[in-house]
Amino acid sequence: MDEGQRRELSSRNKVLLAAMELFGQDPGGRLSVRAVAARAGVSTGSLRHHFPTQRALQDEVLTRVYDLVVPDGAIHDTSVPARDRLADCLREVLSRTGVGDQARRSLQVAVETFVAPEPTEQNRAAYLAIEREMQRRVEYWLTTLVEQGALAPGDTTRRARFLTTVVNGLTLERALPAADPVLRAETETLRLAVDAVLGDAPGHGRD
Repeated sequence: MDEGQRRELSSRNKVLLAAMELFGQDPGGRLSVRAVAARAGVSTGSLRHHFPTQRALQDEVLTRVYDLVVPDGAIHDTSVPARDRLADCLREVLSRTGVGDQARRSLQVAVETFVAPEPTEQNRAAYLAIEREMQRRVEYWLTTLVEQGALAPGDTTRRARFLTTVVNGLTLERALPAADPVLRAETETLRLAVDAVLGDAPGHGRD
């Protein structure tokens, strides 16, 4: 985006753009109000008007990022069985880590950012914000299936936590040596996980 286009943005969108750029440079960093305001070219008061807390700003940034990299459209396509739609949404999350060398680089960045350093309130808050947005996204998919009658009402939070744990494990497997083709084994695991959540609900559409 050139400077002319930036100037035409609302102050709220200037803040979001600046915050997303800073997040992209350092996913493990806490979004400093002063740094974001300076990059956006707005006052800290203007930033606080739109985002009263750092958490509100960070959550909005992560929502925008997930909207870009993990779109929700597939979950609404009722011409596709619920099982396949939910598995495809989860697979979309996994696709962002890549396979092989790319997955190893992604894992290395995560370890260097959140595991290797001495735990601080800053990197803890950054990780929890990412985890919170992922949980929210999966809960949205499950709630959509409940509304469609494809999933029986239940503890959506618990179900979403189970599915995100499966995705986290598969993300790790993508970076490790494997005896079987990674994507085939991954598909089988995702289907087992989705089947465990969906059970025999109407519209399950087992193969």
